[in-house]
Amino acid sequence: MAQRGSSYGMFVPTTQVWDVAQLEAAQVDSPEFKELLVRLYQNVNTIALVLNKKDSAYYDTNEFVNGQLFFPNPGLVGSTSTNPTFRQVFRKVIDFGVLPNAGIAVSKSMPHGIVMTPGVTFTRIYATGSDTVGFNYIPIPYASPVLANAIQLDVDATNIIITTGAGTNRSNFNKCYVVVEWLKS
Repeated sequence: MAQRGSSYGMFVPTTQVWDVAQLEAAQVDSPEFKELLVRLYQNVNTIALVLNKKDSAYYDTNEFVNGQLFFPNPGLVGSTSTNPTFRQVFRKVIDFGVLPNAGIAVSKSMPHGIVMTPGVTFTRIYATGSDTVGFNYIPIPYASPVLANAIQLDVDATNIIITTGAGTNRSNFNKCYVVVEWLKS
């Protein structure tokens, strides 16, 4: 856990200097062996700290703490600069299925199952539509110079809502995964 160059982040050293000849000859009750145990403990601890703070590439349909940490909430007691309480980010994937057909602002809703409270704040909401027959893929929300081709993505208290414009039939996009990430305080 250190600064590398001018970039901050979590890094585990990839090289450790261990004199193998000394390790093999070390007696269990010797100071060298005790120092070895301390170094091993420190290295394992560093690995655990770094691993626990990495963003996990785990996308599940159940709520998951993804390892991202957001700055302390200044409105909470105990979240001062001397005692920062960073906030965990939660992730969930919603299998949204087929995108709505064209029409005048056609919407489709899917329950997200997130318990909403005044402390819930979303940090990311995004999706991708996949046409697995025609091999076409689009990001959602989808911005188009033709307003009728745009696709809107919203979240309310109970649902994920995707609204397609009147210009294009989007039902050929037969798979859509929506990823939401949020804070709870």
